[in-house]
Amino acid sequence: MNLQIFPDIEVHLRRSGRARQLTLRVSSLDGKVSLTAPNHAKTHQIKEFLRGKENWLREKRSQIPESVFVTFGTRLPFMGGDITVCGSSVRKVTLSNEKILIPEHSKRPGAQVGVFLKQYARHLLEKKAAHYAEKLGKPFSKLSLRDTRSRWGSCSDRGALMFSWRLIMAPVEVLEYVVAHEIAHLKHMNHSDQFWTEVKTLYGDYKFERHWLRENGLSLHQFQFYH
Repeated sequence: MNLQIFPDIEVHLRRSGRARQLTLRVSSLDGKVSLTAPNHAKTHQIKEFLRGKENWLREKRSQIPESVFVTFGTRLPFMGGDITVCGSSVRKVTLSNEKILIPEHSKRPGAQVGVFLKQYARHLLEKKAAHYAEKLGKPFSKLSLRDTRSRWGSCSDRGALMFSWRLIMAPVEVLEYVVAHEIAHLKHMNHSDQFWTEVKTLYGDYKFERHWLRENGLSLHQFQFYH
């Protein structure tokens, strides 16, 4: 059920028998607003609650980067620098002097750039994962890429690694830290002191990289390649 309390903000309402209070959330990726309410909550109580949260809602939504739809001329982050999408006589997507060249008559430039970045990310992530797995002395079973929203990587108890392909838009050292972090889980499936010691042994000091992800990670999701 959707509520239109404010002209420019739609609120998705979900009732739950387990909920004991009203809980309001704003997606950090697209600004969508959701409200979980107990089954017994009255509509007028919900509306009053939302009106009291209007300033908070607008503040949270104002912090979300606007979407950038990738096309010719778009400048986007790549391995710590920036590249510009340019049309060219090339037959396939090519990197050249801070430019990503795509066929000039392409009808879906964003999609072509997205495919290229995924392929580039897979190559680099597989290389770094192999390096850190060898250093740890434990192999991983497989490596997959996703466009995840809530995490940059994961490691299953069967040794399967997953990474966000958008890491290719972060500085290389940030990508390497995430890989080392997940490889360390092959030995420690937790976030104990021993785990963090292992990460430091594999990668070194990681304060900058963790801080960079906290401060800048969200901005990597503003680029939309398939539209």
